[in-house]
Amino acid sequence: MEKVGGKPPQSRLCFLATLCAMFWVLIFYFHFFVIANEPGSAGADTAAGAAASIARAELPLPEPERVSDPAVPLPPPALVSEPPPTTATVAKVEEEKPTAVAHQEAAPRDYAFQRALKTAENKSDPCGGRYIYVHELPPRFNDDMLRECERLSLWTNMCKFMSNEGLGPPLGNEEGVFSNTGWYATNQFMVDVIFRNRMKQYECLTKDSSIAAAVFVPFYAGFDVARYLWGHNISTRDAASLDLIDWLRKRPEWNVMGGRDHFLVGGRIAWDFRRLTDEESDWGNKLLFMPAAKNMSMLVVESSPWNANDFAIPYPTYFHPAKDADVLLWQDRMRSLERPWLFSFAGAPRPDDPKSIRSQLIDQCRTSSVCKLLECDLGESKCHSPSAIMNMFQNSLFCLQPQGDSYTRRSAFDSMLAGCIPVFFHPGSAYVQYTWHLPKNYTRYSVFIPEDGVRKGNVSIEDRLKSIHPDMVKKMREEVISLIPRVIYADPRSKLETLKDAFDVSVEAIINKVTQLRRDIIEDHEDKDFVEENSWKYDLLEEGQRTIGPHEWDPFFSKPKDKGGDSTNPSTNAAKNSWKNEQRGQN
Repeated sequence: MEKVGGKPPQSRLCFLATLCAMFWVLIFYFHFFVIANEPGSAGADTAAGAAASIARAELPLPEPERVSDPAVPLPPPALVSEPPPTTATVAKVEEEKPTAVAHQEAAPRDYAFQRALKTAENKSDPCGGRYIYVHELPPRFNDDMLRECERLSLWTNMCKFMSNEGLGPPLGNEEGVFSNTGWYATNQFMVDVIFRNRMKQYECLTKDSSIAAAVFVPFYAGFDVARYLWGHNISTRDAASLDLIDWLRKRPEWNVMGGRDHFLVGGRIAWDFRRLTDEESDWGNKLLFMPAAKNMSMLVVESSPWNANDFAIPYPTYFHPAKDADVLLWQDRMRSLERPWLFSFAGAPRPDDPKSIRSQLIDQCRTSSVCKLLECDLGESKCHSPSAIMNMFQNSLFCLQPQGDSYTRRSAFDSMLAGCIPVFFHPGSAYVQYTWHLPKNYTRYSVFIPEDGVRKGNVSIEDRLKSIHPDMVKKMREEVISLIPRVIYADPRSKLETLKDAFDVSVEAIINKVTQLRRDIIEDHEDKDFVEENSWKYDLLEEGQRTIGPHEWDPFFSKPKDKGGDSTNPSTNAAKNSWKNEQRGQN
């Protein structure tokens, strides 16, 4: 009875309770831990949302006004497959804002001449960076003057010099001084016509001014000033120049650089174009002082050391070859000549000029057994004969070249053409003038004897020249002969094949000048410290140099009024004397 009465056995009840508890534990585990952690589940979204809410509550909110700032580009709309931009992305846009604005402000300017600069980059174009645009001027600025050639000079009928494209009548070779062809009786003031006619043969002319490296203005400035210098008021003398400036300023080509890429030729000394005052008695016109004209480059046979807008090019000689062979044969002939005279001089004294050393040179030559003298005066003289002059130079080792009525003289180029080493007495006669055409190291091709020593009688020309070693003389003469192509103008009706003549050298120099100016403008490297009165010093700088300082020639150029520095008395007299010597037919 004790074994079958009372509660059921304990072991069965405990087993059932444990089994039930384990069942519900499995149900809850499956629901809260397995299903809740699957991606895309509602539970996962809830958990992520809760975590994101906590994170946003802890991070600083961006400023609403910056996000909506129109200056800051908003990120593009998010794609469906991309998450929305986070706070870090917005902050990055905020940080890049100043950089973007700064980049916008530093954007380089576009200049109208940049297309011309880029043509040089086209290596397949032989004219890249060398194109010249020529203005088609009304004929009153050039051709009409030639039709009235008898009015171009008070002393000389210039009509005979207009033949052969400005070279003048051919020279005979009865005395065997010249070559059989290529020699002409060229007037020393014919560069205006010769240069323009050479330009017509230039291989890189263009009708598209936007690709031009420079712009040529075919105005006969030298002829214009010549016809009105004597007996005409300043209004008449300035009329054509003012008319030209007015015409140019209306052209679109002028607006590209305000004329700073334009150039023209005036085949006279610079002082004929530099009248400072409006006094009727003052000399010349004021072309080179007109504000607009100051932007242009003017090529003259003698420039001003104290001004920056004129550049010296050689006087024309009598030799105008048509092909390279003519030049090479002439050079070989000059190398082979025997030269019996140590030095020579062709010229006349200047008794009215107390600073002239011509009288001293003539005296020294007369008393020397190794000097050949060709005296020039108002009467008939061999100085008027090209063959007599060239014959003397061909027989001389050195040729004396003092100042003329102004700094320069044509004779310097005639002597070099003859292979004669020039002797200069003032740096203004060549060294600060023809820096495009002659070496800046003047000792390579010339001798310099300061005129003050000659004036005071302290220098013997003969002794000075004899002190130069024969090997050095030979080397200098070879340098002079090698320079011949650069100081002559080829026949305008043809073109040298490989050699560069004075025209080629001048055009190349102008193109380089304008190209460098354009690059300086783009790079903001223009020389703000440029001192125009020291222009002659800048001309002597080597490529890449920009800084000037004291110079050994400062005493020669310290007083501009002494020799043509302005249009007051001294330069006026020099220019007038130059015209009187044109009447003489002197060099």
